Amino acid sequence: MRSSWYKSLPLVLGPRPRISWLLLVVIGVVALVTILGTSSSSSYDSATSKRLPNFHRNYRRIKEQAAVDYLDLRSLSFGASRLKEFPLCGKEKENYVPCYNVSANMLAGLKDGEEFDRHCELAREEERCVVRPPKDYKIPLRWPLGRDIIWSGNVKITKDQFLSSGTMTKRLMLLEENQIAFHSEDGLIFDGVKDYARQVAEMIGLGSDTEFLEAGVRTVLDIGCGFGSFGAHLVSLKLMPICIAEYEATGSQVQLALERGLPAMIGNFISKQLPYPDLSFDMVHCAQCGIIWDIKDAMLLLEVDRLLKPGGYFVLTSLTSQSQGNLPSTKKPSISTRVEEFSKNICWSLTAQQDETFLWQKTADSNCYSSRSPASIPLCKDEDHASYYRPLVSCISGATSNRWIPIQNRSASSGTSSAELEVHGIKPEEFYEDMQVWRLALKNYWSLLTPLIFSDHPKRPGDEDPLPPFNMVRNVMDMNARYGNLNSALVEEGKSAWVMNVIPVNARNTLPIIIDRGFAGVLHDWCEPFPTYPRTYDMLHANELLTHLSSERCSMMDLFLEMDRILRPEGWVVMSDKVGVIEMGRELATRVRWEARVIDLQGGNDQRLLVCQKPFLKK
Repeated sequence: MRSSWYKSLPLVLGPRPRISWLLLVVIGVVALVTILGTSSSSSYDSATSKRLPNFHRNYRRIKEQAAVDYLDLRSLSFGASRLKEFPLCGKEKENYVPCYNVSANMLAGLKDGEEFDRHCELAREEERCVVRPPKDYKIPLRWPLGRDIIWSGNVKITKDQFLSSGTMTKRLMLLEENQIAFHSEDGLIFDGVKDYARQVAEMIGLGSDTEFLEAGVRTVLDIGCGFGSFGAHLVSLKLMPICIAEYEATGSQVQLALERGLPAMIGNFISKQLPYPDLSFDMVHCAQCGIIWDIKDAMLLLEVDRLLKPGGYFVLTSLTSQSQGNLPSTKKPSISTRVEEFSKNICWSLTAQQDETFLWQKTADSNCYSSRSPASIPLCKDEDHASYYRPLVSCISGATSNRWIPIQNRSASSGTSSAELEVHGIKPEEFYEDMQVWRLALKNYWSLLTPLIFSDHPKRPGDEDPLPPFNMVRNVMDMNARYGNLNSALVEEGKSAWVMNVIPVNARNTLPIIIDRGFAGVLHDWCEPFPTYPRTYDMLHANELLTHLSSERCSMMDLFLEMDRILRPEGWVVMSDKVGVIEMGRELATRVRWEARVIDLQGGNDQRLLVCQKPFLKK
C-alpha cells in the first residue's frame, strides 16, 4: 500500500548494468569479506535500524547487502551486456524541440499562424539518439545566484543577436564574456519591474505589490515573458507565475526563463486551448506579448476568460510608443473598440487604466451571464472535459463549475480544507494520508541525492554523509503528480524549488486541486514530447508512471529519451514503481547513459525506487 512505502527504508543498491567479469570477481571477493566482517555486528544493526530512518545513516546496511548485489550483478550481466547505448545526436539537435516543425506544418497545409503551433501528429519518425549539450555548456549556478547570472553558452542566443536586439534588451541584461547578467531591478517597463508591479497593484486597489496575496492573487499566467524579469519579481513576492511563449528557434524567452530557474513552458494563443483546466489563474498578464486579441471572433479572449478564476484580473500593457528609454508615451493610448465591447459581453469590467496599461476584472457573480441580452455569447455545455490542446471554443467555460469560488473569498491559509477537497470529490483521509507519505518520502529522497549513492569509494568509519544543500535543485518536474503533495512537502521543508506538476491525460484528472492549491500544473500526454527546451529541469520524479503507461500506446524507450532531453547534465531522476517495470526502467536508463541504482524499500511489497543521475557527456 502506498502509505507504507517510506516508513522503513534501509537501502539495497542495485548494480551497474554494464560490468566486466574482472569486476564481478572483485565484487565477489568484497562481498564475502563484507559478510564475514559484518556478521558480528548484525545484531547491533538490527537493534539500531529503527533509530536510523534516513538514507545517509544506513551505510552499514548497504555493506550487509553486498552479497545480494553480487548475485544480482552476476545474473543481470549476461542480459545487460547485450544492451546498446543510444548514439549521440548531431550538433544540429543541441536545442531540439519536437513537434515544432514549421516547414512540415506548411507542407501539411497549415496556415494563419497554426504552422507555428505544436503538431505532434505530424512529427515524423526520426533516429533515436541522445541530445547532447553545446560545446560551451556549463552547469548552471545555484539559486538564487543563477536567477540573475546565467552562462551564455547554455542558451541559444548569439552575441550578434544580443547586440542587434535593441536598447530595451541591453538595459535588461548585460553580456559579459561567457555570462549574461540580468538586472531585475531595472528597465522592464516604465520605471522598472518594481514600479510596474506596484502600478498594477494600485490599479487593483492595493497599496503595494506585496499585498497581491492578500487580494487572492497567487497564480499568474505571464504571456510572452521576455527575459523573465517580471516573473522573477513575482517569485520574490511568493507568487507562482508561469511564463508561456511561442516556440522560438533562437533567443527563446522560455529557455531563458527556465535557465534562470523560473517556471515556464512553450505555449501560445493561436488555435488551441492551453493544457490547463478551466478557472486556473488569478491573473493573466500580457505586456507587449504581440497577440491581436480581437481576431477569430475574439476566441482568444474567451480562452483568457476560461483560464481566469472568478474575480481574477486580465492585465494588458501595450508599449507601442515605449522606445526611448524610460520616457512615458505622449500619445494617448487606446484599445480596440471591439475588445472593449466584447469584454462587457463576457461580464468583464474595465477596472482601471494607467498610461498604456489596462486592467479588466472577471465577474465574481455567475448570475451576471443570465442577465445579459439573448444574443450574448452562450455558456459552454461540456464543463467536465480535460483541456488538452482542444480547439478554441466560442462559448463561456466554467460558469457552472462547482469550483466557481471568487479569488477574494479564498482562504488565506496555505492548507487545504476538507470542504475544498469535497468540491473536488476527494476523500480527506485519502488526501492527508498521501500528504504524510510524501513528507517522509521527500526527507529520504533528499538523503539519496548525495555522492554516496554513486560513489565507488568506501565511506570511512564514523563519517556521516552530509545532506545536500537545500538549493541543490531548482526546477523539478513531477511527471505523475496526483494531488501535488511532493510539491507541498518541498514547500513545507523550505526547499528553494518549484514543481511543474504534470497529470497524464488518461489518468484521473486531479489537476484542478493542484491548481487551486496555488501550484504550477499542466496536463500532458506522455506518449508525446513535453513542450520545453532541452536541459531545462534539475530533477524528474515519477511515481507509478511506468505502470500507468504500460497499458498505453507509449514507447518506454521514447519516454526515457525524452526525459534525458529535458534533464540537465548531472540532474536526477527518481522513479517509484513495481519491481518488474523498475528493472525494465533500469535497462533503459543504461541505454541513455544514466548512472542508475535500484533501491529495495524493504516493506514486504514489490515496490522499488530507481534513482538515476545523468552524466555530463564530454565532447
